[in-house]
Amino acid sequence: MNTTREQILHAIKSRRQATIADLADTLGISPISVRHHLSALQAEGLVLSAEVRRGVGRPHLIYSLTEAALERFPAKYVLLSERLLDELKASLPAQAIETIFSHMAEGVVAEYATKLEGTTLKEKMGLLVEMLGAEGFMAKWNQTGETISLTEYNCPYIRLGQRHPEVCVIDRAIISQVLEADVEKTTCVLSGGEHCAFVITPAKSAPVAAGSN
Repeated sequence: MNTTREQILHAIKSRRQATIADLADTLGISPISVRHHLSALQAEGLVLSAEVRRGVGRPHLIYSLTEAALERFPAKYVLLSERLLDELKASLPAQAIETIFSHMAEGVVAEYATKLEGTTLKEKMGLLVEMLGAEGFMAKWNQTGETISLTEYNCPYIRLGQRHPEVCVIDRAIISQVLEADVEKTTCVLSGGEHCAFVITPAKSAPVAAGSN
C-alpha cells in the first residue's frame, strides 16, 4: 500500500474520526491529495465517510476506519486468539479444529434461519452477501450459466490467518451451509491472491434467477 495511505489510516485511527482538512494539516499535504487517497481507501473497504454539521453552512465529510482497516493494526485480541489457537492445535487433531470452525459458521447461519426460509437461490445469495458483510467481508457475486462465482474483496481474518490458515474454514462453511451447495475456493489472499474467490455449483433443483450483486 502507498505510504501516504498508511499514514492516513494511522492518522484517522489516532483521532478515531477526521476530516480532509484534519488529515491535510496532519500529513502536510494538499486537501486534493488527501481526497484522492481517501477515495482509493474507500474503494478498498478501509475507510467510511459520513456527513456531519458543525454550526451553520454545508455539512462536512468525516472519515473513520472500517473493521477491515482496524485489522491491520496490532491488537491484543488478535494475540489472544493466536494463543488460544496455539493451545487448541497442540491438544486437538486438525479435524477437530476444522469442526470447531464449522460449528462457528453454523451459529452465524442460524441467526439468519428465519430470513432464509422459503427463499429462492437468488434471494439466498443476497442474504449470504449480507451475512458475510456482517462478519467483515466485502463480497459480490455473479452467475455464468449454472455456475455462481463469489468474490470477497477483503479478509477480516487476514492477520490471524497468516499464522492459523484454518480460519479460512469459516467463510467457506457459511457459504456452503447457506446454499447447501458444493463450494470450491479458487483463490485466497493468504496464498498471495488479490482476493478470495469461490465457485459455487447450485443443486439442480434450485436454479438461480438472472441477476447478480
